Amino acid sequence: MAAINFNAAEVEPQKAFDPLPAGNYVAVITESEEKATKAGTGSYLQLTFEVIEGQYQGRKVWARLNLNNPNETAVSIARAELSAICHAVNVIDLKDTTQLHDLPMVIRLNAKPDKDGEVRNEIKKYEAMSNSKPAATTQQKPAATAAPKPWGAKK
Repeated sequence: MAAINFNAAEVEPQKAFDPLPAGNYVAVITESEEKATKAGTGSYLQLTFEVIEGQYQGRKVWARLNLNNPNETAVSIARAELSAICHAVNVIDLKDTTQLHDLPMVIRLNAKPDKDGEVRNEIKKYEAMSNSKPAATTQQKPAATAAPKPWGAKK
C-alpha cells in the first residue's frame, strides 16, 4: 500500500494511444537518445517525434536508427534515414542530434501490424515543409527547452 493524495477529478483521464492513421504529419524531433541493443552488440539512435499540427497535435511517434550495429545493411539503412531527416530540416553537417530538435518537417506514416499482430506506426518518409502538404494545419507549438543527451555521448 502507498499513501497518496490524488483527486482524479482534477486530472484528465488517459486516452487510448491507438496508432495514427496513415498519412502526412507536421512534426518535430523532441528527444534523441542513444540506446544499447537488446543483444548488446551495438546501439541505436531513438528519435521521438511530436505532431505539432492538426487533429493529432501532441501525439508522439518514434524512429530507431541502427547506426552502430554488426549488420552492415541495418547501418546503411539507418544512415540513409538519418540523411533524409537532416535534409528535411536543412542540417547537413550534423555534430549533435540536438541540432535536429524542434525543426518542423513532414513525416509520412503508415500503420502496419507487427509480428504479434499489433498495429504500429512506422515513419516511411521525411520531407522538408515546402515539399509536401500535411493533412491539416494549425499553429506550431513552442520549442521545447530541455536538451536530451546527444548521440555518441558517454553514459
